[in-house]
Amino acid sequence: MDGSQAAKGDRPQRIILITGCSSGIGAAAAHTLRGRDWRVFATARNQDDVERLKDAGFESFRLDYQDEASILAAAEAILERTGGRLDALFNNGAYAVPGALEDIPSDAMRGLFEANFLGWHTLTRAVLPHMRRQGHGRIVQCSSILGFIGMPFRGAYNASKFALEGYSDTLRLELAGTGIHVSLIEPGPIATRFTENALSNFDRVIGEAGVAASPYRDVYEKRLARMRAGEPSPFKLPARAVVKHLVHAVEQPRPKARYRVTVPTTVMAIAKRLLTSRGLDRVLGRAAKSEE
Repeated sequence: MDGSQAAKGDRPQRIILITGCSSGIGAAAAHTLRGRDWRVFATARNQDDVERLKDAGFESFRLDYQDEASILAAAEAILERTGGRLDALFNNGAYAVPGALEDIPSDAMRGLFEANFLGWHTLTRAVLPHMRRQGHGRIVQCSSILGFIGMPFRGAYNASKFALEGYSDTLRLELAGTGIHVSLIEPGPIATRFTENALSNFDRVIGEAGVAASPYRDVYEKRLARMRAGEPSPFKLPARAVVKHLVHAVEQPRPKARYRVTVPTTVMAIAKRLLTSRGLDRVLGRAAKSEE
């Protein structure tokens, strides 16, 4: 029996494409679903990570959301291997550039949107015709608590995830009746390299010169010190907490539109429903002050 057949019986093996598999949520998702008899195509942005995934036994391709050619090439290669079949796509892998919106250069914002939103659209469009032909599919988007709650100094990431939420809600409505389901997973704090990478991006985009010239200089210095100290969050969960919901989204007959992960995400979703915008601003403002 080859890779197109499941280990049990004659049911065709389910196939998933997962992006951002170099570490964190993507890596956990790839290993978990392979263990559940899925044929996993695990992609990564850097070729070194692709080779490492291959050494671990995955079918892996380079896919960089900021490089459209790599997206289309990976999708084409994967669909060629599967005879055009794809049961699920897990769009995952994004980065943050922390900082006040007025300090984020437009070029940096464009790059972030390519990685966090536009590349996802390109990949989704590449696989949708195949899902339509087969009459079923799952598209799962890794969003964030910051996809529905705005927070100071996270505005660039907020904007990309708010865009993803609106995109996914619309796509879900447009695909109603096709057998293709669209789900959002909204994690709160998860134990990954996200903060480490965000600090690197801050240094690259804003840096010492930007801090010195910013009206938010004092706030930056306090926040950067806390981030670099790596103070633990009592609500931070491991990547497998996200993967648990991914499994439900791709395996259950009636997947949810949204899966909220961690206590802060659930609490903030309730607060957004119950509070006025002014009331929510006060709550979020106090939370932001507590981080300084």
